[in-house]
Amino acid sequence: MISETAWKNKLYFGDNLKILREHIDSESVDLIYLDPPFNSNATYNILFEEKSGEKSAAQITAFEDTWHWGLESERAYHEVINRGPDKLAALLDAMRSFLGTNDMMAYLTMMAVRLIELHRVLKPTGSIYLHCDPTASHYLKTLMDATFGAKNFLNEIIWCYKERERVLTKWNKKHDIILFYAKDVSAPRIFNWQAVIEQYSDVTLSKFKYTDEKGHYQIRGRTFLSG
Repeated sequence: MISETAWKNKLYFGDNLKILREHIDSESVDLIYLDPPFNSNATYNILFEEKSGEKSAAQITAFEDTWHWGLESERAYHEVINRGPDKLAALLDAMRSFLGTNDMMAYLTMMAVRLIELHRVLKPTGSIYLHCDPTASHYLKTLMDATFGAKNFLNEIIWCYKERERVLTKWNKKHDIILFYAKDVSAPRIFNWQAVIEQYSDVTLSKFKYTDEKGHYQIRGRTFLSG
């Protein structure tokens, strides 16, 4: 392991698993934010499509050009099963029994082996944010529980956005999910609350025309604008 404690603002280019293992000391990182592939503009395919071409009724979409089950996925799977945390190994084994060796399982396996390293490098006082979407957020939540401990789950943050496309056959996708965990929920952590400053329209402000130290409000039950 190469000691990397004497630098700041350093950028690595390469496979994050290799970088984590070769360059990042254990318990040396205060905060981790990861935004793994989950929703690109590439041509979509069905994650649950087997190599035979058979498709699952679930019809869950993700990257067309990433996460296919093969030798690399098989090696990563056995690494977690043989040397990973007991709970994560048991969970990944159960997931394979449920999902089979398809693209979703490849994605979850490659995430699992990286989560082990992220847990290793995070300080006891550190926090981790995993950004994903509903494609696999339910599976990733269980992987995070098995790796970091369900008791260290702090919050599920919903990242809302405007409609990106007009869909007439179902409700539009309008949010991502950020899973927020502590390395050790009992350890002291730094948390800087960020206020969101929102610009309200003249129409809205005309309805909330009174102000005090808390902001704009209307007399009807003294309702306040948030933010």
